[in-house]
Amino acid sequence: MSKEVTPEFKKSVTTLLYQLADDDYLFSYRGSEWLGLAPHIEEDVAFSSITQDTMGHAKLYYTLLEELGEGNSDSLAQLRPKEERSNSLLVERPNGEGYYKEAPNYDWGYAVARNFIYSTAKKAKIEALKESSYSPIQEIVTKISAELYYHQMHWTAWFTQLFTATEESRSRMIAALEEVIKDAGDLFSYGDVAPRLATFDLIESEEALKERWFAIIKPTFESIKIAVPVLPTPTINGRNGQHTDDLTSAIETMSEVYRSDVAASW
Repeated sequence: MSKEVTPEFKKSVTTLLYQLADDDYLFSYRGSEWLGLAPHIEEDVAFSSITQDTMGHAKLYYTLLEELGEGNSDSLAQLRPKEERSNSLLVERPNGEGYYKEAPNYDWGYAVARNFIYSTAKKAKIEALKESSYSPIQEIVTKISAELYYHQMHWTAWFTQLFTATEESRSRMIAALEEVIKDAGDLFSYGDVAPRLATFDLIESEEALKERWFAIIKPTFESIKIAVPVLPTPTINGRNGQHTDDLTSAIETMSEVYRSDVAASW
């Protein structure tokens, strides 16, 4: 650490790490539900690879939390109830109607819109975290940055293509983007701990992060001739442990095997 290790500093670090870890963990879980359901085999392979990378990113954060004394990294990912989760509402939303084991009727346009918004938001955060006062986070995001470059490029290509292909695809993408933005209000929020994070220079302010994100996505929105959407003020803030029942069901499914034998080595 480049700052004195006080209880307040450590608490702020762990709070930020939980937000980063939980976002990537839930995002990768929703991505995994698309296995075998993507539009074509090449995309199925690409999407699966991105999902696996993102789960690896979550693991890096959870492992750092374990090193800070928060508990076993696998248990942190699998066993915490929704009230203890810090992920954005956006990543806990289901992919569409149905259940992946039983007649899923997922919306590819929604997946692309969510993945584009999430990957560009993640890009903004990763760039900001390179200047974090906590050096272990700097080391992690350096590893993540190389993979994220390709993730963002992949989803930007899909996002642009679907917006510019046909009138029908454009109309469906506009509707999908609107649904995504509704749930993205807490994506750049730090919740109630925002003042502490700023005090310790762990990451830049929420407003600075939004400005960084705007600069990233502006060229893409200009290319598809749509105004950059305005993120709403969140009525439910996942950073404060406020979540939907969608997260409860996701946790139950994600942890089913792990809970069957928590003492096993996975």
